[in-house]
This record gives sequence, structure tokens and C-alpha cells, in this order.
Amino acid sequence: MIATLLWALIGGVIIGALARLILPGRQNISIWATIAIGFIAALVGGVIAEFLGVGETRGIDWIRHGIQIGLAILFVWIFTRLATRDAAKRSLER
Repeated sequence: MIATLLWALIGGVIIGALARLILPGRQNISIWATIAIGFIAALVGGVIAEFLGVGETRGIDWIRHGIQIGLAILFVWIFTRLATRDAAKRSLER
């Protein structure tokens, strides 16, 4: 359990960074949000890959990593949209 969380954290840093690099445009979110999003995407993507039967394969688990990166891209996009909307809302209230 601890090892899974540790690997998800390490992988989450990489996955979150890759998601921000792949997603076009500027994402005005902190590095901590990027790490958290990558961590969550790594955990959820691992669960989905296990459910689909591709979580553990011979060699590198490309399908699992693809699922994780895809989820991270989706989560970064959603988080960016929500953060931008909230910032615009706050600026209108002033």
C-alpha cells in the first residue's frame, strides 16, 4: 500500500508535468496543483488499467501509462477551466 502511494507520487510528478506539456495553451496553475493532479491521475489510471486487465504486462505498461496521462490531461484542463472561471468571477465582484 505504501509502495503504491509512493510510486503514484513519483509517477504523478512526471505524469502531471507531461500533461501540462501536451495540453496546448497556458495553464496558470501551481506546481503543487500539477503534482496533485498527476498523483490522482496515476492512482485512478492504475485502477482503470487493472479493471481493463492491462495494469500489469510484460515490460513497460504503455497502455496503463497512456490512460494515466490521458486522465492527467483531462484533469489539468478541468482544473484550469475552474480556476480561470473563479478568477474571472472574483475580478467581476471587485
